[in-house]
Amino acid sequence: MNLIDCARNAKKASIQLTKVETERKNNYLTELCNALKQNHSTIINANVQDIARSEKEKIPLPLLKRLKFDETKIAETISGLESLAKLPDPVGKIQYAIELDEDLTLYRVSCPIGVIGIIFESRPDALIQISSLCLKSSNAVLLKGGSEARETNRILTDIIINVSEKCNIPHGWIHLLETRQDVTEMLQLDDYIDLIIPRGSNEFVQFIMNNTRIPVLGHADGICHLFVDEEADLNMAVALAVDSKTQYVAVCNALETLLVHKNIAETFLPMLKKKMDEKKVQLIGCEQTQKIIPVTPATERDWRTEYLDYKLSIKIVDSLQEAIDHINEFGSGHTDAIVTNNRNTATRFMEMVDSANVFWNASTRFSDGYRYGLGAEVGISTNKIHARGPVGLEGLVSYKYKLYGNGHTVEEYASGKRKFTHRRIQ
Repeated sequence: MNLIDCARNAKKASIQLTKVETERKNNYLTELCNALKQNHSTIINANVQDIARSEKEKIPLPLLKRLKFDETKIAETISGLESLAKLPDPVGKIQYAIELDEDLTLYRVSCPIGVIGIIFESRPDALIQISSLCLKSSNAVLLKGGSEARETNRILTDIIINVSEKCNIPHGWIHLLETRQDVTEMLQLDDYIDLIIPRGSNEFVQFIMNNTRIPVLGHADGICHLFVDEEADLNMAVALAVDSKTQYVAVCNALETLLVHKNIAETFLPMLKKKMDEKKVQLIGCEQTQKIIPVTPATERDWRTEYLDYKLSIKIVDSLQEAIDHINEFGSGHTDAIVTNNRNTATRFMEMVDSANVFWNASTRFSDGYRYGLGAEVGISTNKIHARGPVGLEGLVSYKYKLYGNGHTVEEYASGKRKFTHRRIQ
């Protein structure tokens, strides 16, 4: 089937999905959990093939790490699906109601976006998360995974299609795309696709935005910061820095730049270096940092770099305001955190840092749809319109206005024969 046919079928399926009741969608999620358990050996074998081929092709180490889909990852994916099944259906919610006049009532009701095109690299678990979120929000989806996960993605898509048929989900609601040409063609299908969500490098996301008329939602780099304030608990700060950087380095919410207040730098940095050395993290620092601990000199380019590796840049700042200014200049608007015991300082940081996620005394790694209780995520958005931060179910619906009348005409109001009441309905 060519791409236009896939998109056309997805469009038809998206209309049918609006009629699929919540119980059937939740039943699909439960059956998908069962199918993943039953087919885990087949999935892992396919993933082993992908990893072996990718190692021979020498793909970048961060991509290789994200590619792994083992027993642990499958268990985490199933847990996410179980959580998603328990969440309320985001479709059909009345968001706003008003009586315009007697027997003339207006409702704003949540509805699916329609057909969503999603382009992602490496992570096979993303295919399950994304498609499940789309199904629960009654959206059809075109998925373009990375070639490095080819075999795993094929197996997972086959499982999804089989479960969909078993649960009477409209045929054609999900399609897997595999070639770069598919991406190029997909960007031109604004008659069928309602939203594009790209997950990749800054250059890739910019390419998508510049080559399509379809609305694009997403983020480019994940240049995340942790600022250690002069009133921070230093042991807590070390623990949070280590977790933010090393818990899983190859993800967009991992720490890339650490900002340290000058008044605690001499005490804090040696503590930090000891722990980071244990984790084999390469430290890169500004001139002041170099005077306190042995590190590789940092350049301005480091402040703009998403390493996705065991590498961390450090800058000493004179004040809270300098930290805020640095983040707003060099950050990517993704996730930034402060460690401090001063509530006022934390409040100012969280109000003035222009990012989708701002944390106080917590690891940047908490920036995640599943951890937020959103039932996983299709991605993290640094946009300021529609959806921001981890995009879960609520970010995959729009709304429509429904007006119920009884033969009302505008002329009656234009002529003054009738007047609007505009009475809000609770």
